[in-house]
Amino acid sequence: MEPTSSLLDSAFWITSGSILLLLVLSGFFSGSETALTASSRGKLRAQADKGSHGAQKALDITDDNERLIGSVLLGNNLVNILAASLATALFTRLFGESGVALATLVMTLLVLIFAEVLPKTYAITNAEKAAALVAPVISVVVTVFSPMVAAVRLLVRGVLRLFGVQIDPDSNILAVREEIAGALQLGHSEGVVEKEDRDRILGALDLGDRAVEEIMLHRSNIEMIDADAEPEAILKQCLESPHTRLPVYRDEQENIVGVVHAKDLFRAMYAQAGGANGDAERLKNFDIAKVANDPYFVPETTTLDDQMREFLRMHSHFALVVDEYGSLRGLITLEDILEEIVGEIADEFDIEEEVPVTRTDDGQYLVEGAMTIRDANRALDWSLPDEEANTLAGLVIHEAQMIPIVGQVFSFHGFRFEVTAREGNRITALKVRPLLQLN
Repeated sequence: MEPTSSLLDSAFWITSGSILLLLVLSGFFSGSETALTASSRGKLRAQADKGSHGAQKALDITDDNERLIGSVLLGNNLVNILAASLATALFTRLFGESGVALATLVMTLLVLIFAEVLPKTYAITNAEKAAALVAPVISVVVTVFSPMVAAVRLLVRGVLRLFGVQIDPDSNILAVREEIAGALQLGHSEGVVEKEDRDRILGALDLGDRAVEEIMLHRSNIEMIDADAEPEAILKQCLESPHTRLPVYRDEQENIVGVVHAKDLFRAMYAQAGGANGDAERLKNFDIAKVANDPYFVPETTTLDDQMREFLRMHSHFALVVDEYGSLRGLITLEDILEEIVGEIADEFDIEEEVPVTRTDDGQYLVEGAMTIRDANRALDWSLPDEEANTLAGLVIHEAQMIPIVGQVFSFHGFRFEVTAREGNRITALKVRPLLQLN
């Protein structure tokens, strides 16, 4: 009994207690790393605004993720290595040379269960709460280990530079916009977020990346008023038009002299005719240019986000789009931009258009060539790229590097495209289907 008692002396209990304490510290570091990296900065900001000191600390130390992770990993490795060393010494003393293998097995199980899986599971399920709790302590750890972590960072960057990897110290690992978009896509794929909700939020996020030329009404489809037309013809055109505002041109359509609002036009004509009992002959001298407002021109490269802000600032929602040479390209309204967020907005005066997408019995889709890639992606949940072209017809021409003839078939980006109609150099109709549907 004496040899056994000598083994279980005070050194044994001190070593065992130290190993236990180091396992607790290891679990603390592991859980803290998971909580601080997995927590939502948006939720932490909301808690901080309500007065949570821990949440504010968590926000402060996660501003520099590289320094945070470096400090936590340094602390975690120190305690893990020290615990393994003490365990090896203890088990060797108890069991001789076989104690090394036994210490490795026991410490692996203890570290895996109590220092990794358990704390990280809790941290993932209670990320913001755990982050706020551990942030004050971790901030001290980060401050203490900062000099050593800075040296490690320099060494790591130097090694990566040898392999041609450059790291921007000011870049964020995940931009907020991409993080939101990724969360929406994930939520939709898991059935948590409805497609319409996803499209609306993504549409708002995309306004800064898209130009007015992508959604404008092309000049060939703009309804205009000839300033030299007879007043009766102008009045009839405005009454029959579904639009409230119409551009006014003189001599040629490139020469826009103003934009007239139907209500202003009717009010001015009513006044010139002399009211309800007036003489219609007085309208023969009516000059629509005096009623029209000055035209508002915008460059075709203006982003939708900037244009929406300009519309709101100017209390207007109608603009004519021009190219770099000042030539008319089309027109855009505030409603066009809002439709990119909420979808098609229709009222009782809108002309009912044919459905732009029709599905055939064999699973193919008949689409208009002028349909934008973005609209097709939103309507059919596709993922066609829109960096090189705005419309489906433009995408086909870009990929084919030619203007196809009717009947030609192309396959790219995981889809099969067949040209079904063409007018001049314009592709007016296509038959499209994902290649995965091909038998």
